[in-house]
Amino acid sequence: MGRVLQFSDVHFGCEHKHACAAALEYAHATPNDLVLITGDITQKGYPDEFKAAGAWMRAMPEPRFVIVGNHDVPYWDAVARVFHPWRAFETETGFPAHDGQFRSDAVMVRGVVTARGWQARPNWSKGVIDLDQTRRAAEALRQAPIGALRILACHHPLIEMVGTPMTGDVKRGDEAALIFAEAGVDLIMTGHVHVPFAMPIPLADHCSYAVGCGTLSHRERGAPPGFNQIDWDAKTITVTALAWDGSSYRSHQVWRLPRRQDTRKAATAPSPVEPGALEKAAV
Repeated sequence: MGRVLQFSDVHFGCEHKHACAAALEYAHATPNDLVLITGDITQKGYPDEFKAAGAWMRAMPEPRFVIVGNHDVPYWDAVARVFHPWRAFETETGFPAHDGQFRSDAVMVRGVVTARGWQARPNWSKGVIDLDQTRRAAEALRQAPIGALRILACHHPLIEMVGTPMTGDVKRGDEAALIFAEAGVDLIMTGHVHVPFAMPIPLADHCSYAVGCGTLSHRERGAPPGFNQIDWDAKTITVTALAWDGSSYRSHQVWRLPRRQDTRKAATAPSPVEPGALEKAAV
């Protein structure tokens, strides 16, 4: 049994103040194994936005784990975008931009950066994933405790989701998703599109799931402000999208996902020391 609360795209600078305050209260009132925040904690990477975001995150219960999003760069600072895009994020949050992870007996989370300070295409908000970083993350997640839920956390959905209001358009996203599926990852948890979703990734054994989180900002895209609660037991992962109705959070959508079983047994789990075929090919 376990529980993770996932928040994303809070966008301090245009945050929904009442929804953020109520989310903080909910997190303290609800026992959980981890608070996970999947990027875009600021709107334009301004110092005052980072300070507000940092204060809100530090008020969350521990343990917590935070990754960067494409809005978490200094928006107007070209030098910082090129040479140190994540310095302000790391300074304020205390979390590394690259190769961070959380591990307990119940759950393991590994973070991968899919955002860039700049890139060689017109829309810098789109995603990119490095396959060497993918390999390192897959290697780490193969060593998760037997029976623990294995989560890969990044900001952009790695594969395109039908029906969402925007795309991540992640370069090398399909290849990375397949490597993570081979490594026994249960959930790839993301933000960016501002609407919740949970669906099988149509790769490998179809037992890895893409889980997207809504926003706690005023930048809504057809869904009210909200966040996800992920509960699991030996057989099922339940994703509940909670939505702010103006006074409290209520269940908005629920997905019940069959849990991959081979990672729950030492004899059938991916080898902690031997890379899978796709992981080897990515090196």
